[in-house]
Formats: sequence, structure tokens, C-alpha cells
Amino acid sequence: MNLETGKTADSGAVGFVLAGGKSSRMGTDKALLEFGGQTLVERAIGILKSAGLPVFIAGAPAGVRPRLESYAAVVPDAEPGLGPLAGVCAALRSTWAPLAVFLPVDIPLMPTSLIVYLLRHARISGVPVTLASVNAFPQTFPAVVARDALLALERELAGGRLGCLAAFRAAALELGHTLSVVPAEVLVQAGQVAHPQALPPLRWFLNLNAADDLRLASSVRAGRVS
Repeated sequence: MNLETGKTADSGAVGFVLAGGKSSRMGTDKALLEFGGQTLVERAIGILKSAGLPVFIAGAPAGVRPRLESYAAVVPDAEPGLGPLAGVCAALRSTWAPLAVFLPVDIPLMPTSLIVYLLRHARISGVPVTLASVNAFPQTFPAVVARDALLALERELAGGRLGCLAAFRAAALELGHTLSVVPAEVLVQAGQVAHPQALPPLRWFLNLNAADDLRLASSVRAGRVS
């Protein structure tokens, strides 16, 4: 499947919502859960679109979750069950865009301004993988990944090394770079990035794996938890 997204995108970049998980801990397809009046997949698509990106869904097995196709075109995993790295590789194979931004479907508190900054930083630095960090810990997503990293990432996938952060690091090294990791707190202090609800950076990366996580995120969004 070749969406040829890079040939029409003015920005030279494309966004992918990673939605390939089985949602086993949540007990239902979390991509279709409602959060703030939208499904999680709608919200993730909106975050990337607000950054000026054409958006696609990556990682969902072909034909298994047809409802996702009503939100955006789906790039299926060639090898389902191998985790988000398989979705990243499938997405990069599908596009000619030089850069791809990956956002998991289950981090709904992410501000668009961070996506915009990471993408701009990736363009300026020319580094294959650009991430953010919180409290000095690199966050695997959102990630800006150069299409040039595809072959190295596919080697990691073929070798059974499925952790995305380790694969990103290996791909960057293979291309003669290290990971570019930008501290989110520094960006806030410098006025480069801001959350529309003034949430602290640690909350941006809240991951919804179970029902308790969804309740916490809803409370944070409503201002009941700082």
C-alpha cells in the first residue's frame, strides 16, 4: 500500500495515529472510546491536523476494525501482533514524505504545540528521530521519524527487537546520529510550547491503558487533578 502522502503534503511531513493495540487491559477498543466529546482516534487525528499535517491511521490489522476507516485512511500492519514498531515501519513504507510524526491513539492530553516544535526541530537538525523528554526521561511518543530510518527500523523489527525507543536509538546511530531528545519543561519555560489548559508536561504523556487511566485523564482535563 502506497499512500504517496509526501507528494502532496506542502509541509513535507505526514502524521500517523498509532492504533494497533489490542486494548486488552481496557477491555474494549480504546480508539473508539469517548474522551471530551470525541473518540480517542478523532482526538488524536485532530491534534495532528492542527499541526498542519495530513493524517492517517497506522497499525490496525486490515479488515479487523473497519470503523477506523471512517475516520481516516488506514495503513495496516504487515505483521500484526508485533507492537507499535510494526505500525511505524508500515507507515514509513506507505509514504514518500521525508518526515513522519507518530502519535499513539491513547495519549489524548498532548498539545499540538509540542508536535509543531518537534517537527520544526527535526527539520532544522536533520536528525533521524526527534523525541521529547519529561523529568530527563525520553518519551517514546510523539516521535518525528525520518523516512531514511526505515531500513534500520525494519532490521530491528526483523531481529525481534520490538521496543520502539531502542529501535529509534539504533536507527539514529546507524545513520550517524544520536537521538534528538528535547526537554518538554525547557520548551514551556522558554515559551516555545504551551498546553491549552496549562497542564504541566508530565500530564501530556498520560497513557490510557485501563479504565482507571481514562478516569484520571478525564479528571485532569476537567481541572480536578493538577
